[in-house]
Amino acid sequence: MQKLLAAAGLGSRRELETWIEAGRVTLNGKVAKLGDRAGPQDVVAVDGKPVRQPENAQPRVLLYHKPVGELVTRSDPEGRRTVFSQLPPGRWIAVGRLDLNSSGLLLLTDSGELANRLMHPRYGLEREYLARVRGVLTAAELARLREGIPLDGIPARFERIQGDRPSEGVNRWYRVVLQEGRNREVRRLFEAVGHPVSRLSRLRYGPVELPADLAAGKWRELAPKTVNGLFRQGDTAKL
Repeated sequence: MQKLLAAAGLGSRRELETWIEAGRVTLNGKVAKLGDRAGPQDVVAVDGKPVRQPENAQPRVLLYHKPVGELVTRSDPEGRRTVFSQLPPGRWIAVGRLDLNSSGLLLLTDSGELANRLMHPRYGLEREYLARVRGVLTAAELARLREGIPLDGIPARFERIQGDRPSEGVNRWYRVVLQEGRNREVRRLFEAVGHPVSRLSRLRYGPVELPADLAAGKWRELAPKTVNGLFRQGDTAKL
């Protein structure tokens, strides 16, 4: 059931599982449950609205260069600008998030199945960031960041961390790689060793890099061949 809803572009599978558990989904007029299966002749609805079952269309993926000051949400009560207002028409699902003060690569797709593959921890897709932090990290602090620091009781760490770019006064630039997408993880790791982040930009998500010629606030669509490559988990070649 959740796979069908994801394929319809309603969200990621993990999000849709919570919808099913909450009783928001019905199958042929009855409340659906996890494990239910639906075929082409079945009537599936979310919050009482029928879901159009998708055809076998080619999934689409957009690369968006998110600037600082945009929210990764469909609407904002305060009227702030969102990334979705900058995109072409479509039911786009954000692959992970970037907070208001972060910039860089954001992937969006109309395929819930692909979004799930790109975000699920079991696939271990790397995320690479460039961070400007206050002060110089000591060897002991670098070791802690590589070995792991508990965040909310769960260890988090950088797979790789190295200095990058010339220094700017008291600030230093670091390039970091991690395999999770927990809320504000990069910022919280640096804060845990006493070096708050003043600028943060995502450079890469899995095998997809932010194009050097893609200006902030602009998007570009991936070629179908490249999108198909994203379904092959474990492929770390640059696309």
